[in-house]
Amino acid sequence: MSSTHKPTRRGRRTVARHGELPSPSPFGFVLKLVGIIAAVVLVSGAGVAAYAATDLTTSFTEDAVELEGQGAVPPDIGAIEGGVDVLLVGTDECEPEFAHIFGDRCTGADADGQLNDVNMLVHISDNPRRVTVVSFPRDLMVPIPSCTREDGSTTSATSKTQINEAWSFGGLSCVAKTIKELSGQNIPFAAKVSFGNVINITDAIGGVDVCIGNGGIKDKYTAINWPAGPRTIQGVEALQFLRTRHGLQNGSDLARISNQQQYMSSLARKLVSDEVLSNPATLYKLAATAVDNITPSESLTNPMTLVQIALAVKDVPFEDIVFVQYPVLTDPADVNRVVPDYDSATELWAALAANEPIEVTHDQELTGGVIVADPQPTEAPADPAPTATADPSATPAPSETAVALPDNIPGQNAAQQTCSAGNVRSNG
Repeated sequence: MSSTHKPTRRGRRTVARHGELPSPSPFGFVLKLVGIIAAVVLVSGAGVAAYAATDLTTSFTEDAVELEGQGAVPPDIGAIEGGVDVLLVGTDECEPEFAHIFGDRCTGADADGQLNDVNMLVHISDNPRRVTVVSFPRDLMVPIPSCTREDGSTTSATSKTQINEAWSFGGLSCVAKTIKELSGQNIPFAAKVSFGNVINITDAIGGVDVCIGNGGIKDKYTAINWPAGPRTIQGVEALQFLRTRHGLQNGSDLARISNQQQYMSSLARKLVSDEVLSNPATLYKLAATAVDNITPSESLTNPMTLVQIALAVKDVPFEDIVFVQYPVLTDPADVNRVVPDYDSATELWAALAANEPIEVTHDQELTGGVIVADPQPTEAPADPAPTATADPSATPAPSETAVALPDNIPGQNAAQQTCSAGNVRSNG
């Protein structure tokens, strides 16, 4: 389908490279990839590497899923040309202990079904290593290919179906096949976690710090009534926060994605903090909790593959971990749905294929999901080091040319801090 609006093509901008943040262990960096779902998927491998826990690997592999049409995966991820892609899927299944949180979703005729409401493609580039996480809106209307069910039967392909129904056509494998055909990206690895498992994961690390903006968030559908200001969320609150849509400024699914990206960035910072990395008991608890709460593809069950993925991203600085939303246009057949903006998506995929740094140009204040947080004051060091004299013979650090994405692709990097764009009017 062709769009009626072709976005203005952005140029390239020269971006000065600043000093990179110190890199903690590979275990920490593999966790900071994409927030809670990536933590669930990838920490298991790091946990295996750190603790050689045979019982963890056994639990991790017993429900593994074969990806339909998946060829042999090289034993070394470095042999995968163009970088590595990992699909992370979050489902809204009605687990008995959490069903009350989902309201009507878990009391109606569809209570026994599952929807893939969170779909994130993690692209880890070749050298230099960068990480780009592309979120696909749940209301995105796309073709769904013919898929093979667990019982061996096949489904008919569709020309236009909401993407979060792909799970019902053939589980994790069908979601991977759908996004592979939409994006043109090869997807050798995939994993799934239910929304309810978010509670267990956030409890394992002691919660995540988020920021509530405007006058606060009030959402009867997720039972949130929170005032503005910083808030540490864990357990049920984490699930409420990730699911809220009506509590945001414009109440859209696209706004919810922006709000979830705030959570992912904050989680990344928490996972590489001393509070987590320096506590072996917390690390082991997180690894054990992770493997009990995910379903991986068979290609992800090799502990060495997971360790390699960890090593591949261990030196990626926060500013080169970028979360973006797949570009969309309003569906001309239904204003409550969206369709792919293939022109803008082509620019995104081209930048990833060329392994070029990307710059998000979309104004985050326009997402309706987040607002830009005020910069936090930094404390001056107690004993400032003397100013070094510049060496006139030194070669200045090279600058890299960043590709400015079309301005209809919202996103942020893990170094940026945002606050939820709450729906409560401030009295200030």
